[in-house]
Amino acid sequence: MNFEKTLISGVFIKRYKRFFVDVKIGNNITTAHCPNTGSMMGLLRKGNRVWLSKSDNPKRKLKYTLQIIENKKSKVGINTHLTNKIVLDALKNKIIKKFKNIDSIKQEVKFGLNTRFDFLITKNNKKSFIEVKNVTLSRKDGLAEFPDSITSRGLKHINELLKAKKKGYTVYLLYIIQRDDCWKFEFAKDIDPEYCKLLSKAVKKNLNVLCYDCKFSTKGIKLNRSIKIKI
Repeated sequence: MNFEKTLISGVFIKRYKRFFVDVKIGNNITTAHCPNTGSMMGLLRKGNRVWLSKSDNPKRKLKYTLQIIENKKSKVGINTHLTNKIVLDALKNKIIKKFKNIDSIKQEVKFGLNTRFDFLITKNNKKSFIEVKNVTLSRKDGLAEFPDSITSRGLKHINELLKAKKKGYTVYLLYIIQRDDCWKFEFAKDIDPEYCKLLSKAVKKNLNVLCYDCKFSTKGIKLNRSIKIKI
């Protein structure tokens, strides 16, 4: 997934009202959009280096969007809207081993009355749903965790995937670690025990769980390697 334009470097000042951050660009402090609904635990340290994109849309109130935060010399992608683009790029380029020989890819596919899954893929007439989750939390060296806050939406997606399983679909949860400094992945039972309990039960009912990390460049963010999961 390549950025449309070269990112602009700045310094993190503070986050507030969830979707707003103040950053210092050069000698000026400006307010930028923060496209992440999670707590962003461990990342919001004043003085952290950040990278932002700038919009040319004259109707947009906030010209800048926060994309990457550098934490302890490691880059972390915080824009959850980019996660599906990273996965789509990986699917098209056959980076994910499980999905190397798929026949078709559809995005934002409706299931039931109130659910849309991120991807529907087809292979030899067999259909699979993939729901993607963005991961930024790391509280121990080399260990990524999910979630970073209580997630009722995450609970809903697990339950809906199990419903799809009963209707004959193969179902996957794909966790994307938008970091380049983790080689293990676990679920944060202390943060959302209900989510972790339901996930463990769902895995026993053949919910497939995959995890990959990312690599960063000046051009963009791409899927990198499969990461070990502890459930």
